[in-house]
Amino acid sequence: MAKKFGGKYSPGQGQNPEQVDDRRVDAAGARANILFIPGVVVAFMSFGNGPVTLALGLVAAGALTLAAWLLREGLRAEAAYDARKVARKPAVPRKMMASLLTGAGVTLAAFAGDSGLFGSLLYGAVALALHVAAFGIDPLRDKRMEGVDTFQQDRVARVVEEAEAHLEVMKGQIETLGDRKLETRVAGFQSAARRMIRTVEEDPRDLTGARKFLGVYLMGARDATVKYVDLARRKADPDARTSYEALLDDLEQNFAAKTEKLLRDDRSDMDIEIKVLRDRLQREGVSLK
Repeated sequence: MAKKFGGKYSPGQGQNPEQVDDRRVDAAGARANILFIPGVVVAFMSFGNGPVTLALGLVAAGALTLAAWLLREGLRAEAAYDARKVARKPAVPRKMMASLLTGAGVTLAAFAGDSGLFGSLLYGAVALALHVAAFGIDPLRDKRMEGVDTFQQDRVARVVEEAEAHLEVMKGQIETLGDRKLETRVAGFQSAARRMIRTVEEDPRDLTGARKFLGVYLMGARDATVKYVDLARRKADPDARTSYEALLDDLEQNFAAKTEKLLRDDRSDMDIEIKVLRDRLQREGVSLK
């Protein structure tokens, strides 16, 4: 469950009130994860009933397990799609593929259990229909905003996808350390970055001013995170941690400042801020080429 975080970076403690813990509830959750169980059950029940039944059962279990994985990823992709004002439809229709595999898996499992061809197909059709009814289908159209040309919206969608990918890598890397305080600190920076993302989504004309932040500097933050985590796994280094947190401070402040300028529709030159960020990242050993 998402919740506000306290301490130095909590609202009212020197940080923008809008910047809260940006860790998100898993869109898949238990309703998708529980569907991994049928595959295990089918595989277990296939043993001891002859080689043909075993082969059919294992194929059915594989289909059901793959369906559960595709469904989980499809639900996450749909949640990301729903959260954005401008988004491209998922490239792979994972939820629909999961429904088909569920139907196929149930058909094979039923046939292995001597339900006959017609009965097995009927079971499979019912399972497919129930799967679609429970989870729906994938988004089939790009999400666009009225009054903005298609080319510009496609550019925004691409930049947002790349920015979110960088943020997810940062989150995943930091979580491997099991350091709750540092996870919260990274979440604060991610909140500032996502505020800029939302600003660009609401007005794609801001993309030109924000593109370097959402591309080059988020990539730099990602690379710095990977390097820090690699070092922290090998040995504790307080100086490296302090340097990494200082980098997050610099980035967060500059992202927040740039977002405020975008919100005021201020197109003033930000070469100074960009130079500061570039120098900071280079001092951390992150290449921006």
